[in-house]
Amino acid sequence: MLLLVVYLRVFVNNNLKICVYSPHCISSGMSQTSLHGKWTVSSSDEDDEVLPPSGTTASKSHRPVDSNHSSGGSLSPVPVPASLEVKAEPARTPVSSLSSGSEARQSAAMNQINPVKFETSPSLAGKGKKEATDGSGWALSDSDEDDVEVKRNCQSKLPKRGGPNGEAKKPKVESERPPSPHGRLYYIDEPDDFFESSLPCLNDSYRFYLNKVTGLDRKYNSGALHIRDILSPLFGTLKESVQFNYCFDVPWMVKQFPSQFRHCPVLIVHGDKREAKARLLQQGQPFPHVRFCQAKLDIAFGTHHTKMMLLWYEEGFRVIILTSNLIRADWYQKTQGMWMSPLFPRLPEGSSASSGESPTFFKRDLLEYLASYRAPELEEWIQRIKEHDLSETRVYLVASTPGRYVGADMERWGHLRLRKLLYEHTNPIPGEERWPVIGQFSSIGSMGMDKTKWLAGEFQRTLTTLGKSSLRSDPLIHLLYPSVEDVRMSLEGYPAGGSLPYSIQTAQKQIWLHSYFHRWKASRTGRSHAMPHIKTYMRVSPDFTQLAWFLVTSANLSKAAWGALEKNNTQMMVRSYELGVLYVPSAFNMKTFPIDTNPFPASSSTSGFPVPFDLPPTSYSPKDQPWIWNIPYSQEPDTHGNVWVPS
Repeated sequence: MLLLVVYLRVFVNNNLKICVYSPHCISSGMSQTSLHGKWTVSSSDEDDEVLPPSGTTASKSHRPVDSNHSSGGSLSPVPVPASLEVKAEPARTPVSSLSSGSEARQSAAMNQINPVKFETSPSLAGKGKKEATDGSGWALSDSDEDDVEVKRNCQSKLPKRGGPNGEAKKPKVESERPPSPHGRLYYIDEPDDFFESSLPCLNDSYRFYLNKVTGLDRKYNSGALHIRDILSPLFGTLKESVQFNYCFDVPWMVKQFPSQFRHCPVLIVHGDKREAKARLLQQGQPFPHVRFCQAKLDIAFGTHHTKMMLLWYEEGFRVIILTSNLIRADWYQKTQGMWMSPLFPRLPEGSSASSGESPTFFKRDLLEYLASYRAPELEEWIQRIKEHDLSETRVYLVASTPGRYVGADMERWGHLRLRKLLYEHTNPIPGEERWPVIGQFSSIGSMGMDKTKWLAGEFQRTLTTLGKSSLRSDPLIHLLYPSVEDVRMSLEGYPAGGSLPYSIQTAQKQIWLHSYFHRWKASRTGRSHAMPHIKTYMRVSPDFTQLAWFLVTSANLSKAAWGALEKNNTQMMVRSYELGVLYVPSAFNMKTFPIDTNPFPASSSTSGFPVPFDLPPTSYSPKDQPWIWNIPYSQEPDTHGNVWVPS
């Protein structure tokens, strides 16, 4: 039997200690046994990091994450050689110094480009530290925000386009397959009938749609949408658009527009700085119709994580709020979701400023969110929105914007915004303490050393708010996050884990969290093997047939995304831009939403809400472990016959 022994570098009192993980190594402190052996948790009270004042950045020097904590309860060094090194999480670096991809996704890319077959796994030591052939030089932040850690591959330099004999690359961008984080030979081309040639049958009741997934039975893509469908003439004659997102592959994005719209002006709203910004702008150089707007990120380690499209047509205006990055990997074999607005018509000339408002005040809230960017590039779009009728909107906007907020402003953003909406627009339900809360996400931040630090404190109070009830119920909370087995058996195999950047460094500080975890199972939508990048939160009845509310958002389970209370609960601090929409039954003249147990193929007449995964959720078994991206998995091959070796 191959004995897997791995080193993990740990900083204790500013000293580097080399610690061994092995299936037979038992160290002091709290321990956890898993597929990768036994690892331990420090007993020190390591809560969330201290946030620097607004506008400051951390030093570029590598400082140890755990340097302020005692060595009590930490792993003890064992001076024996290691056959394989765990991918240690580098010390925190400011967002501005990051390249434009993620180390987690880099590992996915390298495992796709240079797969390690299960049969050859005994020689992992040599492959584990193999340098990237593209010289992209990705880096990693230790922020508790998911995509600061994830973002290393989206705009990265990918394998050279020259042919096998060294011939020069072709001059025309469109003559080549667009770059991908998995390598140019990874993707399977979709069949001709994958994309819509006529207006598809969609469930317009809620306007909540899943993305199409390559490789599924056709019925499970009936009523789902691909980006090429969204941008097609089927939904309007496009004149101009804005793309808000986190990761961009500009050449790929341009190619998703149909030929007749491919040169329409596009404004990209991003959060990249310095080197990453330079790389993004370089991507746009071949496309003079593409302009850029940099979102202000004044709080350290914040990200521009919002994903939204503003589409201006000859016929009107449309908003898409979604969970996918603008890279092909996110539209290929992952489960993603979106809200697509109706086509908003233009208001008559001379309409008042309050005209075109919806019962959910969506127009006001969207304009307020856009104004928070303080960006001249968005002023013309703010004016265009004012000139359109958004009155058909039936969802509420839930946004996060970076800042520290006090007084009434605390309820404008983040989870306190969600709390306010649930308080004002939902109603108490008899026996509500038996209605579980479900949270489903693709990344996890630092929750603190115990559940009371944030999750079971302020965040749970938000998620359990139901109207103006004085009852402070304590219902079950089910958290859905893929297990190692879910990732191993997925359509993408282990590389799907590159978009699930839960690190060993974060996981070992919050073993308590894993008791909340449930598997990713989505047989009702045919997506059990399409790993989720979608993020959803909801309150469900005890028999899992009704919803009290439903939220689809870009926000993962992190304080950076949702905000955290400070100064004895008198101030709310939010690091990042996030955006989602909230469905409440009262906006649809309903008491609760019935859950559609068979949402595919789509029907325009159903009243059921298409929850994207199976209910009730399936708890982790004692053998299940949450997917952790930066440790190796070599005991069993994935669906492509490969093992996982973090690069």
